[in-house]
Amino acid sequence: MSWIEIKNLQSIPVKEIPCLHVDDFRSELIKKIKSGNRLIQFFGDKNSENVILYSVTADDDVAKLSITSSQLKQGDAYQSITPDIPSAHLFEREIFEQFNIKPEGHPWLKPLRKGIEGIDKTETHYDFFSMSGDEIHEVGVGPVHAGIIEPAHFRFSCHGEKVYHLEIKLGFQHRGVEELFLKNQNPIYLEKLAESTAGDTVIGHARTFASAIESLAGVSVFNRVKQIRAIVLELERIAVHLGDLSALSNDVAYLTGNSVFGALRTKVINTTMAICGNRFGRGLIKIGGVNFDISSGLSDNILDTLNQLDDDTSLAAEVLFSSASVLERFEKTGIVENEVAKEIGMVGPAARASGVSIDIRSDHPSGAYEYFPHHKLTLNSGDVFARAYIRFVEIQQSIRIIKEELKSLSEGELKQDLKPLSKDSFVVSLTEGWRGEIAHAVLTDSDGKIKRIKIKDPSFNNWFGLSIAVRDEDISDFPICNKSFNLSYCGFDL
Repeated sequence: MSWIEIKNLQSIPVKEIPCLHVDDFRSELIKKIKSGNRLIQFFGDKNSENVILYSVTADDDVAKLSITSSQLKQGDAYQSITPDIPSAHLFEREIFEQFNIKPEGHPWLKPLRKGIEGIDKTETHYDFFSMSGDEIHEVGVGPVHAGIIEPAHFRFSCHGEKVYHLEIKLGFQHRGVEELFLKNQNPIYLEKLAESTAGDTVIGHARTFASAIESLAGVSVFNRVKQIRAIVLELERIAVHLGDLSALSNDVAYLTGNSVFGALRTKVINTTMAICGNRFGRGLIKIGGVNFDISSGLSDNILDTLNQLDDDTSLAAEVLFSSASVLERFEKTGIVENEVAKEIGMVGPAARASGVSIDIRSDHPSGAYEYFPHHKLTLNSGDVFARAYIRFVEIQQSIRIIKEELKSLSEGELKQDLKPLSKDSFVVSLTEGWRGEIAHAVLTDSDGKIKRIKIKDPSFNNWFGLSIAVRDEDISDFPICNKSFNLSYCGFDL
């Protein structure tokens, strides 16, 4: 047996995961992806003197995850998977950087998060791609940016105003988030850490982590908890999508849209604050439940807000997407073709804007989404317009989801005690955050403690998509291409 098949949030003993010779591991993984599966996770875990490589793929049509593994020693090498499966390229670079397992023949084997010499002894040399020729020039942006933007370096290779290549260098912060989960396993600490993984995705990461721990503990939260978690997850989606429409409006000098969508976003985050006291949902989700309820009076107020929000958003979007000056900048700008988006493993609204029909809420549902039919929405043009418009239609869809959940809130407790985690076990937790697929893989040791957590924010999948989007575009179009993805620096730098 080469693979074990499980469902989202199904915990299994680690010993049940097949362990293959690395050559078989490689060939089986390539075969699995070529047959239509997606690469969800690919990571290492140090075990004594060895490194165990785990791969997780998804068959979205049948809601199945497939897991296999291979054991190597630090310093070993294997033939790179990336030339056959481009979506593996960042995973392989990460494994090489963390465990010195070299993917021979990797076409872009550069440091992922430790690549600027001179900062400390762990840094290694980073060679940027370069071009030469008449009128070829480079434009470097960052890592220090204006305002409070986090650090990242963008290196443009240009001929005149046209971008031939964009290389994005991330990993300046060295946050060490995954290691922090192992140092203090008090549930309250872990909850705070999970919701701090990416500050604009508090609910998404908190829900993903809490669900993983609940699975390992054999705890099934009450239906009311599942519904409240879905409500606040959709509020988070609406709020950020509105903020993105505001930012995109600003970048094409449509200042009315910038103001209106920004004001509507404030109404949404204030609704989240009315539920839990924090506009971003901090402190709301706990392992085993939620810390705050939605009373009937609050439910009525939220419904009133959503009804008005639906009308106001529809009117603002109608004006935005019928403006000739806006459409001139949005349409046919920053195109990522469908096949390219699939090949590099894009997820979330950016993928769906390129016609890639994946959405965890439909494909691998958990919590309230198991009982609420969710329909995937896609567009096909793959440009800035599609990535903007998909946000608008997802806002409308999220409003409908929240309304239905509020009208059918179950009775039940909000919390239950956490049981000990199962020993030597493995679980994969998937959530459709507002950026796309959030994936947490958690392994426990023989004492039932967390020994490894591998976090994948959707930004990990999509940064290379931004590089593709700006090819052959004018460099002046980079800001709207960038905003149309709105990716996370800290979500990548774990």
